[in-house]
Amino acid sequence: MSVVDTGSGAGEPVSEDSVARPRRAVERLLAGNAWMVFAFLYLPILVLAVLSFNDNRVVGIWGGFTFRWYGEMFADRNVMGALRNSLYVAGISTVVSTALGTAAGISLERFRYRGQRAYDGLLYLPVIIPDVTMAVMLLLFFVQAFDLAGALFGIDARYGIGTISLSHIAFNISFVAVVVRARLAGLDGRLEEAAADLYASRWKAFRKVTLPLIAPGVAGGALLALTLSLDDVVITSFVAGPGSTTLPVYVFGLVRRGVTPLINAVSVLMLVASMMLVLVSLLVSRRQGE
Repeated sequence: MSVVDTGSGAGEPVSEDSVARPRRAVERLLAGNAWMVFAFLYLPILVLAVLSFNDNRVVGIWGGFTFRWYGEMFADRNVMGALRNSLYVAGISTVVSTALGTAAGISLERFRYRGQRAYDGLLYLPVIIPDVTMAVMLLLFFVQAFDLAGALFGIDARYGIGTISLSHIAFNISFVAVVVRARLAGLDGRLEEAAADLYASRWKAFRKVTLPLIAPGVAGGALLALTLSLDDVVITSFVAGPGSTTLPVYVFGLVRRGVTPLINAVSVLMLVASMMLVLVSLLVSRRQGE
């Protein structure tokens, strides 16, 4: 039993149960809200996964359990070709954007030079501008670049894997730089100074001290770039050419003609790939933290 002052000068006894009851009500309300959010986010994924095993071609009518659509997916040359293009573009853009984004993050966090503020602002433009705006910008850039290359050197450049890879590199650099800078901000710069005091060159100090310390950030940025490249639809659809369709663009084209269990199977494949990348990222971060 506890005493609560009601403001009139007299203390009234209040039980601990009555004090704890509103707190429990708030906790239950928050817990219910959390479950509703989880259901809103993950129930559609569960429905997608279940309907990918539907034997009926009509998605809304259950016709029994089957792996037929997964077999058709792996036997479909168009799907496998689009998947191969996606992996090829994602591999190129991830390697290049990780290297350039890491260098950009280090230069912005560790060095001071003229025009740094302007460069810092321009670097983050791909993060904040809409995808459609980025796609139109890249399309106009390639149009002008192809015309210039044809006029000066007689090169007949065309849209394809190269233009998609360059476009993905253009927006992935910013995301990698953000992750690497966040990692660098938490490091003690005196460690690099100590390496320099021990007669280590700038490159050796970076290779032996800085790079191992920022490795989790570099790995996280690379996995983020890989995921963004594998999932991109808008920018890729603007700069793709014949024979260079990626898997997300191919799925988007199929959806416009109607949803089938084959599309569900392809979507589940992409979902599993994204979840695997997230798990790898968590494992790398945990191992580096140990």
